[in-house]
Amino acid sequence: MKNMGERLKLIRKSLGLTQEQLAQRLGVGKTALSMIETGKARLSTRNRNILIQDLNVNPSWLETGKGEIFNADPALTASFGRGSEMQMPLQSVPLYSIEATAGLVPLFEQREQCTPVNYIHIPNLPKCDGAVYVAGDSMYPLLKSGDIVLYKQLHDLEDIFWGDMYLLSMDIDGEEYVTIKYIQRSEREGYVRLVSQNPHHADKDVQMSRIRAIALVKASIRMNSMR
Repeated sequence: MKNMGERLKLIRKSLGLTQEQLAQRLGVGKTALSMIETGKARLSTRNRNILIQDLNVNPSWLETGKGEIFNADPALTASFGRGSEMQMPLQSVPLYSIEATAGLVPLFEQREQCTPVNYIHIPNLPKCDGAVYVAGDSMYPLLKSGDIVLYKQLHDLEDIFWGDMYLLSMDIDGEEYVTIKYIQRSEREGYVRLVSQNPHHADKDVQMSRIRAIALVKASIRMNSMR
């Protein structure tokens, strides 16, 4: 049975990627990737999730070496495999209006019944479930009201990448509150810390049970007004 490093190397070769290309995709240096492949360093939880969520790697195979390397996704396999250059499939990402869907929770729960206001096409974009307009200034100047964020929905709060940016819906006095924040660990049991980019917005600890919907922000588009 191959060890984790050997399995990572097999994934890379199956996708037709160089060490430099996969390292860039994982957000690590080429030397760090080489150390993981040779068993001198461990694969981080963050990189494991990127392999599973973005590159469609079968989590069971990644951990045990049993079964198929990739989950069934012909478009992804065709776009990645058997080539010398890393290219993501050109997606048609639906852009939704949260106001039209009556909130983030209905959008996530009934996405197939929701009508997009438009579609976004960006080459080499990581796999996304949808896109929405930004409202508010809590992430200014990184994001401003009217910008667009593209997201991938999370189905389990255990999959949170601490320190990353999330689109989330919270229950506040029975009302749905949608925001974009960095999520960090809280010192309080059962809580997470929501952190803004805008220094005028204070950090806030909220109970995890109040989070009704959550998605990882994968990309953003700055909308500049033309006057």
